[in-house]
Amino acid sequence: MNVFLAIVAILGVSASGPLMAGASAPALAIGFWRNALGTLAVAPFAARTVRGELKLLGRRGWRDVALAGLMLALHFATWVTALKMTSVAAATAMVSMQVVFVVVIDRLRGVVTPPAVVGGISISIVGVLVITGVDFSLSARALSGDLLALLGGLTAAVYLMAGSRVREIVSTTSYTVACYGISAALLALGCLVAQVEMVDFSHNTWLAIVGVTICAQLLGHSVLNHLLAVMSPALISLLLLLEVPGAAILAGIFLDQTPPIGVYVGLALILSGLVVVVLRRPAPSVVLAE
Repeated sequence: MNVFLAIVAILGVSASGPLMAGASAPALAIGFWRNALGTLAVAPFAARTVRGELKLLGRRGWRDVALAGLMLALHFATWVTALKMTSVAAATAMVSMQVVFVVVIDRLRGVVTPPAVVGGISISIVGVLVITGVDFSLSARALSGDLLALLGGLTAAVYLMAGSRVREIVSTTSYTVACYGISAALLALGCLVAQVEMVDFSHNTWLAIVGVTICAQLLGHSVLNHLLAVMSPALISLLLLLEVPGAAILAGIFLDQTPPIGVYVGLALILSGLVVVVLRRPAPSVVLAE
């Protein structure tokens, strides 16, 4: 059953990129609805505890929640935009570099980095350079998408680290409602300021938005959070890396995306390096970016 659940979760998170890339809606609107619908989906499970648990947060705790919500909003704004500008394979590979950013931030905070982890990071960076070099030869738009996806990985890393402190105090469901709610509010504000359409979408686009919420949030990260009870964080992190080839395969099937061979070479290098980083870094307390 656990193997079956792991397969379902990987398919769920892998569908995230292709569904958002295929949705004919502005990136900010997609990010808003994913967070808003995610909040509504989790809220019933947190209804009995959320108010009491959030009262336990002091000024620093609420500052961390606000930071996590802001970083999650920026993550979706940059990554979903990247999916519209470059290939799903490249964007998903770039955003997976969040693992590297977490290690780098830890190193800046004084955490010792094993030599093998430094080697893995170096391999992944070479992969990034390969992909960006290939995309630069194609168009400035694709290169900009790659850089936005990298920024999405950085903001996801900061979101993880801010959230890990909060989740030492409150439950996952209470934290999720607060964080997703803040992120949705910020993205709604961004939509209003940028004057982008938020409602008038086609039937297929609404299906894609609902689908990405169900696949990524409920069947993806929520199932992986459940599997943390029976699987190690390192194994869950490795399973999450399967999102990269999974998203590339699904984009090829449903979006007819066939990036140049160089993108797949870079993707392989990034995955190889990240596997080393995940296996050799100290066990993280939080492994999932939703």
